[in-house]
Amino acid sequence: MPFNILEKSQIVPTIHQIIIEAPKIARKARAGQFVILRINESGERIPLTIADFDSENGTITTIFQEMGKTTKQLSKLKTGDSLLDFVGPLGNPSEIKQVGTVVCVGGGVGVAPIFPIARAHKEAGNRVLTIIGSRNAELLLWEDRVRDVSDELFITTDDGSKGHHGFVTDILKQLLEGDEKISLVIAIGPPIMMRTVAGVTHPFGVRTMVSLNSIMVDGTGMCGSCRVLVGGETKFACVDGPEFNAHEVDFTLLMNRLMMYRTEEQLAVEKYECEREGCQC
Repeated sequence: MPFNILEKSQIVPTIHQIIIEAPKIARKARAGQFVILRINESGERIPLTIADFDSENGTITTIFQEMGKTTKQLSKLKTGDSLLDFVGPLGNPSEIKQVGTVVCVGGGVGVAPIFPIARAHKEAGNRVLTIIGSRNAELLLWEDRVRDVSDELFITTDDGSKGHHGFVTDILKQLLEGDEKISLVIAIGPPIMMRTVAGVTHPFGVRTMVSLNSIMVDGTGMCGSCRVLVGGETKFACVDGPEFNAHEVDFTLLMNRLMMYRTEEQLAVEKYECEREGCQC
């Protein structure tokens, strides 16, 4: 059964939002989980974190950035099109309980999946401080939605075009050095950002969780492609995660593995774009 795209839009340059009709997945989805989709029979399987879910209307919202061949192909789909496969919810949901003050940190596209986590912590009775950042103001996404589920929202941009001129970790360090006790930090974004967050929180002894978007194929722990090193042990991000203790993650290994197929990914993009333009490659 195809999965219908109820809404497809570009929300900022190169970043798109799709709302999929998937009632069974929507009923079971929780903050922190992900889906794996396939566009057609010849397409590859790619994981996307669930950015929002509506069990009443039976929809799943996910955000993606044009990076490789499949996300570029996905960006060309329109409202009314459909996906061949849409599997989920996968992974363990975020651990949500009343702990006090929680800081949620979202960088780039990671702002979208941090939204349901911030909302869940707010609903659990926690005080939620959210920090979102991007390279510039034009690339900031879901600012209003994140503000609605946060007690306080802090914005940073690398170029200073909006909010604090600097990085999300600048604000995080200020909060940690302040008078308010921070019980938990959750960060989602580029690996280098999550590694830096872990470095900032470690001296303060604050529990810090990160969501690892490692290479995935089947999403069930069978292929082993999503393996990461956490606390000196091999874990599978799809079934053991995707959230892990940031202070135990080997980020160097994670980033090296994410680069493993960069050449093949670039060749696939070039072939796809060539075929779209009808040139003879």
